[in-house]
Amino acid sequence: MDFTKLPHTAVDFAAWSWDQIEPYFADLAARQLTASNARAWLLDWTRLAELLDEANWRLYIATTVNTADEDAQRRYAAYIDTIRPKAQQAEQTLKQKLLASPAVVPDDFGISFQKMQWQSEIYRESNLPLLAEEAKLSTEHNKIIGAQTVMWEGEERTLSQLVPIYQEPDRAVREKAWRLSLARQLQDKDAINEVWVKMLDVRSKIAKNAGMSDYRAYKFKEMLRFDYTPEDCLAFHDAIEEVVVPAAERVHARRKKRLGLDSVRPWDVMVDPYGRPALKPYQTIDELLSKTSAIFHKVDPTLGGYFDVMRREGLLDLDNRPNKAPGAYNLPFEAAHRPFIFGNSVGIHDDVTTLFHEGGHSFHTFETSDKLPYFQQRGEVGIPIEFAEVASMAMELLASPYLPASEGGFYTDEEYARAMIDHLEGIVTFWPYMAILDAYQHWVYTHIDEAMNPDACDAEWSALWKRFYKGVDWTGLEDGVVMRWRRQPHPFSYPFYYVEYGLAQLGAVQVWRNALKDQAGAVAAYRRALALGGSKPLPELFQTAGAKFGFDADTMHSAISLLEEQIEKLEARL
Repeated sequence: MDFTKLPHTAVDFAAWSWDQIEPYFADLAARQLTASNARAWLLDWTRLAELLDEANWRLYIATTVNTADEDAQRRYAAYIDTIRPKAQQAEQTLKQKLLASPAVVPDDFGISFQKMQWQSEIYRESNLPLLAEEAKLSTEHNKIIGAQTVMWEGEERTLSQLVPIYQEPDRAVREKAWRLSLARQLQDKDAINEVWVKMLDVRSKIAKNAGMSDYRAYKFKEMLRFDYTPEDCLAFHDAIEEVVVPAAERVHARRKKRLGLDSVRPWDVMVDPYGRPALKPYQTIDELLSKTSAIFHKVDPTLGGYFDVMRREGLLDLDNRPNKAPGAYNLPFEAAHRPFIFGNSVGIHDDVTTLFHEGGHSFHTFETSDKLPYFQQRGEVGIPIEFAEVASMAMELLASPYLPASEGGFYTDEEYARAMIDHLEGIVTFWPYMAILDAYQHWVYTHIDEAMNPDACDAEWSALWKRFYKGVDWTGLEDGVVMRWRRQPHPFSYPFYYVEYGLAQLGAVQVWRNALKDQAGAVAAYRRALALGGSKPLPELFQTAGAKFGFDADTMHSAISLLEEQIEKLEARL
């Protein structure tokens, strides 16, 4: 087959039938594989894999930018029914072919070869329709969440559009908005429960088919977690409980004192503790983009140039609107060697941080696309998530010196101090929530019979909430606690994808520690690490970026000490 005849774009490729695609897989499967042609064979496979991957993501993205677009839902469902399972089966044949000839594998493909071995061990053709069903259930959850709106002051608003109200100084207004949001969420509790039970059933079957003891064991292998175990995650939870939970309590205690409250309630955690109006960093999406571009150019001119490419080529969808899926993400368009950023910006500081975060992910795509030859070394497939999140979380901190308007950013000097205190305190309070969500998923998939009952899930979630989330009073708001896991996309769409955030945040704080001493040097190390993609083990990726890959209390204590020290310095500037 002439691989130059493949479509130049994934948009065109997405319209191809399996009958058009299959001959290219057949050609790769039929070729004799030798040391002299293995690289060319891998590069042809790479081009085909890039097109398949990007077509999948473009179709998925269409379902999230408008969850009410029935045609987009239909096209994505058709793809995961008719193309993806057959492509996965065909790729398994190619993996087996390569695994049978280890002597021909190029030196620069070593880590990817090890990953293929793991993937091959759990691959089962019988799981292909189950994986397709799992993807459909994830889309159904997105659809339920994306359709949640309320009437506020005579205007229909998404639940995300209520978030700025939680920053209003009037406590009664904040509480009213919070309770309105919860009431709307509770209307969908039964529907989400139904999706959840179906999803657990599907995932249990997937694990059983793959010969794994449970879905956790299956998922750790599928996620290619070479460098750590479930036991390491549990040790990480313990370190967070020992070191971070008391620090988070101190954050909430300061808030309670400054607000003059008897207790901090959930509608009090976002408001400025000094009663000042919420930060309003920008008025329009164009202003958000322009100032973010200026900041990225200050961090590094090349990185700023990458962001400008995304603006020119329409690779950002940031405004919040009805029937748009919640949250934010970055996805790679591997065939085009471009990233795409999705967000729900509503005019608050979190939007700025989120764009820095997703920008870091996008820089990973740019840094690897021309430096690593094989698809298996890049993107969602190749880059370990634990380090992909260092790229994003470290960028939040590397960009922070340029937030003041004097640097081309968004804020006065006082507003900058406020924003940074919020950010650093948010890191402290995030780790306990991360531990809740990760520990919850460990429990779910090692107690699957109990977890098939959503009430039992609520009980476990509530117990974990009491263990890790201290300093905020949820008395009488138990429904609000248990709706958190139902609204969180990760248990539904990205199972076990959350501890990565905690590990990466620990790495990002270490990169920032280096930047406080030498910003240019820290950014250079950051870019060197990004360029490695998935070609090195996790500890080496962290080390290249100037950080330690760890789960222990000592490393966590060092990070917490730095954060609290910097918070104290910033408070002196207010």
